Amino acid sequence: VQLQASGGGLVQAGGSLRLSCTASGRTIRGYTMGWFRQAPGKERETVAAIRGSDGSIYYADFVKGRFTISRDDAKNTVYLQMNSLKPEDTAVYYCAAPEGPNPGSYFPYAYDYWGQGTLVTVSS
Repeated sequence: VQLQASGGGLVQAGGSLRLSCTASGRTIRGYTMGWFRQAPGKERETVAAIRGSDGSIYYADFVKGRFTISRDDAKNTVYLQMNSLKPEDTAVYYCAAPEGPNPGSYFPYAYDYWGQGTLVTVSS
C-alpha cells in the first residue's frame, strides 16, 4: 500500500488548508484511515481517523471543531480539512492505513502503512 499526501503549505493563523491522501495498491473501502502529525522535537500524534465499516470518526481534542476528516472511497482518497489554523498546528502531517480493516486503536503504533508526510506551517 502506497500513500501519497499533499496539500500542505504555509498559511497565516486563522487560515485554512485541505490535505489529501491518495492510496494505491489497495482499496481504502472498508478500512480505517488516519491522519497524524509530528512537530519538531515531539512525538507523532493522532489528529483524526475515520472508520471504513461505518464511517465513525475520531478527533483529537485539540482539533475538534476546527478539522474535518472525510473520505471518498471511489477516489481512494482521504481528506483533512483544516480551518482556524493555529501556530501550534505547525507539523508534518501524515496519513496512514492499517494492515487490517480496523486497527483496534487510534494511536500511531496501530497503523502499518504511512505516506511521506506533508508540511503544514502556520505563521502567527
